[in-house]
Amino acid sequence: MQAERMWKVSTGEGVKVAVIDTGVNADTPSLKGQVLVDEVPEAVDYRTTDDYTGDGTTVAELIAGTGAGGGLKGLAPGAKIVPYRVELDALQVGAKEQEKTPDLSDAITAAADTDAKIINLSLTWKWVTGNDEAAIEYAASKGKLVIASVGIGEERKVGFPSDRPYVVGVTSSDSSGTVSKGTAQGYADLAAPGEKIPRWCDETFRSYCVGEPDTRTAAALASASAALIWSAHPDWTVNQVTRSLIDTAGRSWAKDDPSRYAGYGLVRPRKVLENADYDPGPADVDPLAKENGGDLLADSAAENSSAPDDDADRSSAEASVVEASATPFRNHYHPLWLSLSAAATVIGLATTGIAVLRLRQERGR
Repeated sequence: MQAERMWKVSTGEGVKVAVIDTGVNADTPSLKGQVLVDEVPEAVDYRTTDDYTGDGTTVAELIAGTGAGGGLKGLAPGAKIVPYRVELDALQVGAKEQEKTPDLSDAITAAADTDAKIINLSLTWKWVTGNDEAAIEYAASKGKLVIASVGIGEERKVGFPSDRPYVVGVTSSDSSGTVSKGTAQGYADLAAPGEKIPRWCDETFRSYCVGEPDTRTAAALASASAALIWSAHPDWTVNQVTRSLIDTAGRSWAKDDPSRYAGYGLVRPRKVLENADYDPGPADVDPLAKENGGDLLADSAAENSSAPDDDADRSSAEASVVEASATPFRNHYHPLWLSLSAAATVIGLATTGIAVLRLRQERGR
């Protein structure tokens, strides 16, 4: 990635990223002045800066941390974070607290109605409601780039929201570029570093721990990559930014035959930022139209878009809950050789290095 070279062109300035997660602690040294708490819509602003796990704060720092005070320096330190805390099991709070915390669909819909260009969802849910899917489509129709982690675990099942149309799913690679062991297969659109990246150990925010393989951090770095590109090209649409990430991703296979394990390849925003002649293609054509099952994004940000009905019968939505499908729409494996800076380049706690990388089949089974 060669972050310092990219920062000469773009730092992500002018781009806002909605981080929908466990909340974001705005008082860490690296995030002071980076978190726009006052821009969270009132309907979903319940305790957005209370993070009981450190997860949301880590994601925010990886995107836009300044590195102050020895903290994490994000890949897009000029970007700003708009924090959302949603109803997650990881909150580890009582039932009354959960009731006050916005659900995912409300947070996504609220974020879609702001000027945040990117919505980062470093989370994976096993169950999804019709309201959740409607919120994703609404965000896409408003021209938002929705990026989500594909998940990791023993079951290796992709969950919501990365398995849904209009979401860019991101998988994790280790420092050698190998797809992280145990990552979910079938719905990755892109890969990004996600191993041995420091994260906050817990809610005390006293120290960082070396993170286990995690697609959450990979999604954060993909969001930061998009922020760098959008900052340098503020007139581009979501289609063009997405296409630029796909076109320049590192891969050894044909672009029209994405890998089951790494999608279109490893994100390389520098290839866009340093190429003044790069053509992002048509503004109104969705580069993922085939995967998305249509071309909703062709009409993104349409003035006549309307939000999902907030007064819809919740009981009927709950009755339509279905388990997130794990059936892959990509079933090809491709060995990958490419060059990439080590994952540590994007954080202020580590050094930069170039590595020859390979995605191995045995690490993605």
